[in-house]
Amino acid sequence: MTDFSLLDLCPVPEGATPAEALRRSVELAQNAEALGYRRFWLAEHHNMTGIASAATAVVIGLVAGATKTIRVGAGGIMLTNHAPLVIAEQFGTLESLYPGRIDLGLGRAPGATDRTALALRRRPEAIDTFPQDVLELQALLGPLQPGQLVQAVPGADTNVPLWMLGSSLYGAEVAAAFGLPYAFAAQFAPAAMMAALTLYREKFQPSKQLARPYAMVGINVVAADSDAEARRLFTSVQQAFRNMKRGRPGKLPPPVDDIESVWTPAEKADVTNTLSCSFVGTPTTITPDLRRFIAATGADELIVVTSLHDHAARLRSYELLASITRAPA
Repeated sequence: MTDFSLLDLCPVPEGATPAEALRRSVELAQNAEALGYRRFWLAEHHNMTGIASAATAVVIGLVAGATKTIRVGAGGIMLTNHAPLVIAEQFGTLESLYPGRIDLGLGRAPGATDRTALALRRRPEAIDTFPQDVLELQALLGPLQPGQLVQAVPGADTNVPLWMLGSSLYGAEVAAAFGLPYAFAAQFAPAAMMAALTLYREKFQPSKQLARPYAMVGINVVAADSDAEARRLFTSVQQAFRNMKRGRPGKLPPPVDDIESVWTPAEKADVTNTLSCSFVGTPTTITPDLRRFIAATGADELIVVTSLHDHAARLRSYELLASITRAPA
């Protein structure tokens, strides 16, 4: 089976604090390393009480310092919120501290509401200059050029590998044009997945970083020792998305025994569609569906989100998923 990795949103469950969430993410990364997962990524979100990874580069450093071999990175940094030089310095520092283990995934969404984007001093024109900002960042992380007046220190010649993230065709276009690996966020935006993957592969231009297309796909997985328990644990995710669609995001709620009692039929249809790339059940239940998904998408790698209220259940889910990934095809 293809490679598997983790995307950790550093979830803050109801009844817990961000400090506890950060400690749990470190433990999760250590377990993921022991289980043989390829990489552990964290995502930039702001002004969200249920996510503790806003200072993404700081958390990456925390996780990298607590592990030894697993690749650690951003999935991703919202480059439109930052000057390329600042990100080059941050990830150049991380690469200098943990050589050969740092990834830098880039997105152009704000990772925040419009009001929060204003608080971040986000430039309205940043959307339009995103491709140029990617190239500037790539140059700052590359070899120092003769006469170069501005350099990232650390950063220059660290050659931190860049990834392009996306949930639409735009990211696929940029990834293909720049010859970058591409990660599609099917875990919350599945609609354009197949079109984006096809476009990326058809238009890919080889680069110094990458000779041929490499596609990663994000999915949700909740594995448990029974199908019923997995479905119950997954109700935390379903409720969280219902809350966001109601405009009331918050901490990750505990699971409920009857999900039908907490949403309307319209909300059920909307959330179910949003979370359609989710695999919930025992290893026996989800293995055939995962294999079909890999065959359909041609994914070189899957990056898995498992945000559960109970930390022990989250650790167990990744343990059970690892038993699938190690099994012969």
